[in-house]
Amino acid sequence: MPVTEVKEYVRKRLEHIRERAKKISLPIFEDVPLYDVGLFFWKGIENGSITTRASAIAFNIILAMFPAIIFIFTLIPYVPIENFQSELLGLIESIVPQNAFEAISSTVEDIVTQPHGGLLSFGFFFALIFATNGVDSLISAFNATVHEMDTRSWWNQRVVSLALVIILTLLMTVGIALITFGQLALNFLVEKHILVKDFTYYLLQVGKWLVICAMFFFTFAFLFYYAPARKSKFRFISAGVSLAAILSLITSLGFSFYINNFGRYNKLYGSIGTLLVVMIWIYFNAVILLVGFELNVSIANARKKNKRFSAGEIEEFSNLDLK
Repeated sequence: MPVTEVKEYVRKRLEHIRERAKKISLPIFEDVPLYDVGLFFWKGIENGSITTRASAIAFNIILAMFPAIIFIFTLIPYVPIENFQSELLGLIESIVPQNAFEAISSTVEDIVTQPHGGLLSFGFFFALIFATNGVDSLISAFNATVHEMDTRSWWNQRVVSLALVIILTLLMTVGIALITFGQLALNFLVEKHILVKDFTYYLLQVGKWLVICAMFFFTFAFLFYYAPARKSKFRFISAGVSLAAILSLITSLGFSFYINNFGRYNKLYGSIGTLLVVMIWIYFNAVILLVGFELNVSIANARKKNKRFSAGEIEEFSNLDLK
């Protein structure tokens, strides 16, 4: 078959796929044609400097992470529940890569098991400042999309950042409490021989991962819904939230599996390798956050333009608007 005929065949097939995509709409895309969403999404990924914005997010999150962890862990010794600290350490060990946990376990165990009154006051102050800065940088990264976005004043954005910090802190507290108390309840039932370690027991253990999945999902849902200046443009449960939650969970589990089984970073970098692993993990999740947000913005913009233009005109408009 001549090359020209092959090119013509491929062109016709692509044109056919394109026409079909213009007619396909999914409920999760708010009934906006898949083709229209794809146009805006591709332009947002191609021209949106995703990696640069993700680097800025990762840097600020890393700055916020350490005081926040110190503050949260400093509160734990004051929880009057038997074996709460050991169960929490077990939960952290199951999520964090093994090599990374071994490097921080002694420090974490000391903070978690021994009361430190001085750290509590300083930890709260610095955690609040740096956590607010982290969320503020995330909102700024969202606003840096190539698509049209309403923005807030500096003061309003700081207030929203603080509110999101409080919401996410409460969400994490509830999630950790559910996981820890659930594990304590299971252990109690096993000790009292009310429940044996059979299929039912391991099925209940799956509940821990359901809570973790819910924490990922609702964290992204709150960020994507409240971070933009106009909440009416986005749904609380949206395609971008679902995509980001699934990708983040898969990435976290896959990254942890790779580090535990194949990673040899500590041979090259020594003790600083643990910090490097955490930085890479945060960076990957920052990229995923931006990809999910770009999908939400693409759906909103495609829906908006779809009311004003035909499908063919949307393609022309998006090309002009995003150049």
